[in-house]
Amino acid sequence: MQTVPLKTEITASAHDRVYRGLRTRIMHGQIGPGQALTLRGIGKEFDVSMTPAREAVNRLVAEGALSMSNSGRVATPELSNERIEELAALRALLEVELASRALPRAHMALIDRLQTINATIGDAVSNRDAVAYIRTNLEFHRALYLRAQAPAMLAMCETVWLQLGPTMRALYSRLRRTDPPQYHRLIIAALKAGDEPGLRLAVRTDVTQGLRMIADRI
Repeated sequence: MQTVPLKTEITASAHDRVYRGLRTRIMHGQIGPGQALTLRGIGKEFDVSMTPAREAVNRLVAEGALSMSNSGRVATPELSNERIEELAALRALLEVELASRALPRAHMALIDRLQTINATIGDAVSNRDAVAYIRTNLEFHRALYLRAQAPAMLAMCETVWLQLGPTMRALYSRLRRTDPPQYHRLIIAALKAGDEPGLRLAVRTDVTQGLRMIADRI
């Protein structure tokens, strides 16, 4: 049986750490749209060599989380209105289906957790913390969709969130919200009532209206 060299294992581990760290920051809007990144800067920040930094960047470019120009410049994407509309349509398709599949497994413990997360979103709104808002908003949706037990579909959904992260940060930094998303309350109410049509409508409206606000302000 052939063993993998230790150096290869260490490089793979470093690559995965950089990839996951950058991916989380991009998805949560910690990096704004159009912000340039360098391999040297990434390597210094994560204390890794150029190789794992390059591998992580290439992986994120393939997922649409980063863009790379012909000259090799790496940056977070600046999305056009057309691209936002496309991603909104994907969210509507994927997330409505995930919510529908989750409904039969939506026990009271999940509903209580969603209510707790929604209160945390309210705190982020009050503090005008855009990154916390995005992070907790995605946590709300992920907690629900995990109950769908559809990992491939959820992975596709997270790729869409990843592409939208920087643009969502730019929008939410300018919004003057005072309350958590109103449709989250409708989602919770539909889960309590076992109302699948109401749940599908609430999720679709929640994910599309927010993205329409993004498009309107670009």
